[in-house]
Amino acid sequence: MKSIKTGFILIFCLLVNIPNWAQSVITASMDSSQLLIGEQALIHLQIATNEGAQIQLPLIPDTLMKGVEVLGISKPDTTEIGNNRIQIKYDYLVTSFDSALYLLPPFKLVVDADTFYSNELALKVSTLPVDVESKQYYDIKEVLKPEIVLADYIHIFFYILGACLLILLIIYIIFRKKKKKPILPFKSKEIILPPHVRAIQALDEIKARKLWQQGKEKEFHSEISDTIRKYIEDRFFVNAMEMTSDQILQKIRGVSDADLVYTQLKQILLLADLVKFAKYHSLPEENELSIMNAYLFVNNTLIEEEVPTEKKESK
Repeated sequence: MKSIKTGFILIFCLLVNIPNWAQSVITASMDSSQLLIGEQALIHLQIATNEGAQIQLPLIPDTLMKGVEVLGISKPDTTEIGNNRIQIKYDYLVTSFDSALYLLPPFKLVVDADTFYSNELALKVSTLPVDVESKQYYDIKEVLKPEIVLADYIHIFFYILGACLLILLIIYIIFRKKKKKPILPFKSKEIILPPHVRAIQALDEIKARKLWQQGKEKEFHSEISDTIRKYIEDRFFVNAMEMTSDQILQKIRGVSDADLVYTQLKQILLLADLVKFAKYHSLPEENELSIMNAYLFVNNTLIEEEVPTEKKESK
């Protein structure tokens, strides 16, 4: 009697633990077992196994076999089916470009230390049917023109723009060269010379042109007078260009007590007025005296600029 009870207890325990002992199962199916070259089909994998088991799914990245290519793999979809069991579903998207009858190998599933295989699948890939008996012929289709995409022509736009800019640059350089101007239009920092330096340079130029020797006494004395007036403006800060000779002499007498300077300036201005307004014909000695007095007036009234000296470093 005791042995019978023990047997019932063992049978009951076996019935309770059946789900934990159940084996894992993998099955494969296809949407269609016949395809034309280039068509696609889905292979459905369905796996049933124990919850919590260590599972290694059959993942095939490129090809199932020679001639059958894998285009994509869906994400596994896992659901609970009760009794500590789960179901995993996912699909392979396959195609083939070689006509043949393919016997696809079974898919391999590893669960814990056990290996399981799915059922085999057959796939027939056929070419397009050709009607060789038909006497109807068709002409070759014309080449289709692709749609215009602006992005395909953007490089041409930049080539044209670059060529236009290059042409404009060449024209600009030629124009600046003809005008004898620097290529870059930026003004360099102008060096302003002291008033006496500018006056001496102007007098040197007048003397070199030898105007009065050519009978141009009026032009000669006018340029000397204008040069001295401009020098007085820059040196003494008076509007000498708009003043009469008497007004200029009064200003100079007010800012300089040297009789020699006053006498030099008076000779220059009065002789210039006589030549310009009274049609006076100056003598060669008077012309020489005017240019000499102009040099002396500038040299006797110039401001000596201090030359900066470097400070010696203390040892």
